[in-house]
Amino acid sequence: MQGFGILASAIVALIVLAAFKNAILEDVSAVDYCWRIVLGCGAIPGLLALYFRLTIPETPRYTMDVEYDVNKATNDITSYLHKTDTQDDRDGAGNYVDVPKASWSDFRNYFGKWSNGKVLLGTAVSWFALDIAFYGIGLNNGIILSAIGYADTHDADLNLKAYNSLKNMAVGNIIITIMGTVPGYWVTVAFVDSWGRKPIQLMGFAVLTVLFIVMGAAFTPLKEHSIPAFIVLFTLLQFFQNFGPNTTTFIVPGEVFPTRYRSTGHGISAASGKLGAIVAQVGF
Repeated sequence: MQGFGILASAIVALIVLAAFKNAILEDVSAVDYCWRIVLGCGAIPGLLALYFRLTIPETPRYTMDVEYDVNKATNDITSYLHKTDTQDDRDGAGNYVDVPKASWSDFRNYFGKWSNGKVLLGTAVSWFALDIAFYGIGLNNGIILSAIGYADTHDADLNLKAYNSLKNMAVGNIIITIMGTVPGYWVTVAFVDSWGRKPIQLMGFAVLTVLFIVMGAAFTPLKEHSIPAFIVLFTLLQFFQNFGPNTTTFIVPGEVFPTRYRSTGHGISAASGKLGAIVAQVGF
């Protein structure tokens, strides 16, 4: 869904700019309203996600491993498989299992074992490395769009120049997203179960390494002499980010940890990614 979110944000930006065109042409400070509205629109899917998160029922695995109620978990599975209402045993004696309860001491004991700790280290470092590149590109998106002709304009009127520059950037983001980002996500959807998470992630990192080296080493020649090749490489970069680690880095942490530490492991991994985003912002 992130690909559609990126696409939707660019479309919303284009719509808001069109709505404020006359105001921007009269006074360029009207752009200040545009980014605030676009940012505010981003809260809408967040609120929808929050609603569904608060109302979605817990999984049988959570019921069994965290609430320790086997009867309730069995009841939920039966209800789902047969699509019929079954008796809720939550008020009964229940059949509870004896599994470790989440605690600081159990956390240290569990992840203190190298066989478990290396999994958390792997998910955290992968997300950290990805987000350095992902947010590094995002922060320099204006430079990229300018290089392929979707940013700066040559209008004499400064207000018109500001409007057209922002419009071109929105259009450029839409094109890049449709060409690379969204297809990358859907190719992952098609192959993630048959090929596997780990092979896709390793392949994605390998291809991205090659593409970053090529684009970094030949950035100026490509920009000055071969814009089509630059666009192709940048599109491939977006494609393999999403048919690769930008998808698998948040799938894997949701699957490899025991239920009692699944949210914790995923949160630590995601936080490592945000640390990578900070490194990208400071470094680039």
